[in-house]
Amino acid sequence: MSNSDRLMALIAVGILLSAGYFLLDDPSDQPWTPDEEKTLESLWIGNLSQPPIDSSNAVATNINAAKLGHKLFFDPRLSVNGLVSCAICHQPSRHFSDGMAKGFAIGEAQRNTPSIVGTAYSPWFYWDGRKDSLWAQALAPLEHEDEHGGNRMAYIRFISGDEVYRPMYQELFGDLPDISDPVRFPANAAPGDNPEWNKAWQAMAAADKESITRAFTNLGKSIAAYEMLLVPQPSRFDHYVETELINDASTQESLFSPNEKMGLRLFIGKAGCINCHNGPLLTNNEFHNTGLVNSAGEIPDKGRVEGERLVRADPFNCAGRYSDSAANDCAELRFMRSGVDLIGAMRTPSLRNLEGTAPYMHKGQMEQLSEVLDHYNRAPEAMIGHNEAEPLGLNDLELRQLEDFLNTLNGPVLTPIL
Repeated sequence: MSNSDRLMALIAVGILLSAGYFLLDDPSDQPWTPDEEKTLESLWIGNLSQPPIDSSNAVATNINAAKLGHKLFFDPRLSVNGLVSCAICHQPSRHFSDGMAKGFAIGEAQRNTPSIVGTAYSPWFYWDGRKDSLWAQALAPLEHEDEHGGNRMAYIRFISGDEVYRPMYQELFGDLPDISDPVRFPANAAPGDNPEWNKAWQAMAAADKESITRAFTNLGKSIAAYEMLLVPQPSRFDHYVETELINDASTQESLFSPNEKMGLRLFIGKAGCINCHNGPLLTNNEFHNTGLVNSAGEIPDKGRVEGERLVRADPFNCAGRYSDSAANDCAELRFMRSGVDLIGAMRTPSLRNLEGTAPYMHKGQMEQLSEVLDHYNRAPEAMIGHNEAEPLGLNDLELRQLEDFLNTLNGPVLTPIL
């Protein structure tokens, strides 16, 4: 072979290596160590227990409440224009997200719509954690001007007048308020930014406002009972872990490519992803500033430091009067982190079912997983607060391998028929 032929052969090998077509002394062939096996098992969905009991919601596990919540979730009549349901932004076909950078219903939301699959396991809701229960979160969009855009008085009037909803509600919660007097109970009334509705609300007697708000709260608790049932099912990654646990090497080899296995090694090792994305849902449910740039023209998002203030002041929080919790419950709320280190911090999302839930991050800033990985590989300075992440130092092949592994986390979602 001439020198020029040797040179061309070396160049060809270099191209193939950089593209990930083959590896010399392939480290993906190495067996997992006992410690690595324990780590893999900790991520296995087979270790996912039942969702924690929500002490603030007495009907959280009531199947009849879930049936009512299921109907409410998909009913567009629970909106000011009769066109917006919860499922507009949380679409089952997209793993209960919407495929948009920012949610859009009556108007555009300020942040990306996260999937609600598996959120029953989280103590916090929304990117900034400004709600501390599924039911409190479910109530907020119903009255937000850019989401459902309605008001609690109109919703209770609708439920009271509906021949399907009224008996379902009363079986769970007892009689609805008697709203037959239009003077005491106007057509539209609620606290909030709508001046006409707010004026009508302030004119109502305290006892009447209380009865309407409690009934409104029960709608949120029913929706939460349905959402409690939305949990992820095993992915190809989980099947791979099962074969590792039972030492089924032949099946295991057919489940993961060498690059996917190397991506998994990076995930639990060099890349350090597991520091925040751990447990069967691949999230620590904590808040971190990772130096994300906001949407063009927007001021930096304060994140958790603002969410902490809002959840403390929320009348629907775990310690509030509409909660079903006992006096000694609500440990998450009582002992939650605070301080300037939470400026710009956002809740760690689950990495399950990334397929179909793009764009990613709290403002939908990134269309592709490769962009997300490049961001963490660089770890740029934060626009507000301090970026907790450090540059990963991964090469192009390693980034592709990590992305290949993340795509093995896609699986079905349990959507029970109610």
